[in-house]
Amino acid sequence: MRGVLTAEIKKVSVDLLGYEITQEELRLMAYLQYCVMNSQNIDPVKVSSDERKILSGWREKKFISGGASDLEITKPFWDAISQILWFGYVNQ
Repeated sequence: MRGVLTAEIKKVSVDLLGYEITQEELRLMAYLQYCVMNSQNIDPVKVSSDERKILSGWREKKFISGGASDLEITKPFWDAISQILWFGYVNQ
């Protein structure tokens, strides 16, 4: 099933990010990738308080920077989420 956190995705996230992501992070990664590719803005209305905490954690890890309207993502994090999303949404 698309967008479901699997053991394979957990392993890949540990290999690429150093920790096991959650189901919510997997889905937020898809939204983040869409936002960065299209407008570099996150719509605050579309992000829950739990997702804001995830974004704050990614900022602390230096994966992303900026706010909702000037979002920036590092190349290593971009590469990692692209690979993770490939396993979660493309490779069925």
